[in-house]
Amino acid sequence: MRLLLLRHGQTHGNVAGALDTGVPGLDLTDLGRAQARAAARALDGTGVEGVFVSRLVRTVQTSDPLVEAAGLPRAQLPGLHEIAAGAYEMATDHDSVHGYLSTVQHWVHGELDVRMPGGESGTEFLERYDADVERVVASGAETALVVSHGAAIRTWVASRVPDVAGRPEAVSPLHNTGLIAVEGHPTRGWRLVEWHADPIGGHLLEDESAPDPTGEPVEE
Repeated sequence: MRLLLLRHGQTHGNVAGALDTGVPGLDLTDLGRAQARAAARALDGTGVEGVFVSRLVRTVQTSDPLVEAAGLPRAQLPGLHEIAAGAYEMATDHDSVHGYLSTVQHWVHGELDVRMPGGESGTEFLERYDADVERVVASGAETALVVSHGAAIRTWVASRVPDVAGRPEAVSPLHNTGLIAVEGHPTRGWRLVEWHADPIGGHLLEDESAPDPTGEPVEE
């Protein structure tokens, strides 16, 4: 199957530079809603048969324009949410953001036993994300859209798609409504089809003034 992994649109937490990973999370901004509408137009004709979102409201809001325009079924799954910030939740300071991103970096490079302070380990993250990917595959859709989160998408792809972890994209930003496409199956493996870091509705929908920590590059 083809799996389209779309990051949600811009939120008020992104603009504030906050590590907003808790449920239900903050809403989309006006720009985020514009990104969602543009993403729906960009996805028109891609053959999406089902839409799957996380427990965070921003993924539901991002998928609304496509679901409403195309009449697609949508399911909310428990494991597609962002990597939990734990002790860093809602923090905006440099040390907290660096601590969050450095933990994600360990996971991207296979050090899955490292635990987010006050949160989950890489192994625990992948277990819950893998479980939901399997639910998406079991839906029978040939092409499915998963609306998820920046750090979560990058970490899952780097961990489950061969050779991605060593590529520059794995430690690069994934902007709001950026999209990564993979093809394959959980038991047979996945291959990378596309890595579109910028908003799929067009580069003019990017807000370069927003700190957006969960979309930031993972630095050494």
